[in-house]
Amino acid sequence: MDGLPKPVVEVLPSRRSMLSGAASFAAVPALLGWTPQEAKDAHGSGPHHGAGGQAPAGHAGHAGFAGGSVPPERAGIDPTAILHDFDRGRTSTLPDGRTLREWDLVAVDREFEIAPGVTFPGWSYNGRIPGPTLWAREGDALRIHFTNAGAHPHTIHFHGIHRATMDGTPGIGAGSIAPGQSFSYEFDATPFGTHLYHCHQSPLAPHIAKGLYGGFIIEPKKGRPKADNEMVMVMNGYNTDGGDDNEFYSVNGLPFHFMDYPVRVRQNELVRIHLINVLEYDPINSFHIHGNFFHYYPTGTMLTPSEYTDTISQVQGQRGILELRFPYPGKYMFHAHKTEFAELGWMGFFEVTAL
Repeated sequence: MDGLPKPVVEVLPSRRSMLSGAASFAAVPALLGWTPQEAKDAHGSGPHHGAGGQAPAGHAGHAGFAGGSVPPERAGIDPTAILHDFDRGRTSTLPDGRTLREWDLVAVDREFEIAPGVTFPGWSYNGRIPGPTLWAREGDALRIHFTNAGAHPHTIHFHGIHRATMDGTPGIGAGSIAPGQSFSYEFDATPFGTHLYHCHQSPLAPHIAKGLYGGFIIEPKKGRPKADNEMVMVMNGYNTDGGDDNEFYSVNGLPFHFMDYPVRVRQNELVRIHLINVLEYDPINSFHIHGNFFHYYPTGTMLTPSEYTDTISQVQGQRGILELRFPYPGKYMFHAHKTEFAELGWMGFFEVTAL
């Protein structure tokens, strides 16, 4: 153990106690500020939030937490910006002709307002949850300069193939990076696919749950068919009461954000989604889309899909690529196909406009 402090935040009842049994479930709408009709419609299409994905002035909330989502400028997290923010690093050419990519990642402790009036004392890479999405091409040489500016020991563990000394595991190689210390991880980009990185310091659960994770994309050497709209979605949760479960769930860090700011795509364009599950304290997460189907590529390590579906499940650390085209304009909900997760923040819309 590394002397973790117990979080001091806006304390809510455990959502497991809230949602266990009919009597407890009856209290959920009042706690979350729902009207009876909003609670009944929580799994439905939801209200319209204005053109262009902007929440209308005086927005009074939706079928979820009272007041809707926190505006990104106030929350300190912008899930819409994170969708398309692929960080390709600083590049140079090595003597052998290969591309070297370098990044600077800094562990920072900071508070985030994740729901109206609810602050979360996060641990983050570069001051955001999730951390930067690192993008490389298969075969590139990678160098990640890590500085721990937080109050606890941290590491970075990358999913992929590399030497043990670069694994970011306490007791192996550099192991734990103490506060104020730095270390550079160096390895090659392999295999291609949709991957992730996260802190691997013990005790592992809180180091992940408090926000130390991000996407890690390795493009095949010969590329993939060009997507018109490529994005990353990192599924996570927030434990706000210091217990062993989550009170909020989100994609790209902010509960209910995509209800108020729908993901904007165009009719018939190829949409590619790198979906990554980093949810702690729950064994399984899922993704479901309304009115459409997608091809699914598990881990993104193959160039042919494994199935054509509208729902997939992932355990923690699992990830994959979803590819789809929306044949009809309109607003289409996406959410965890676990009602509890959706009602506590893991829901949103795609807003499809005609060509």
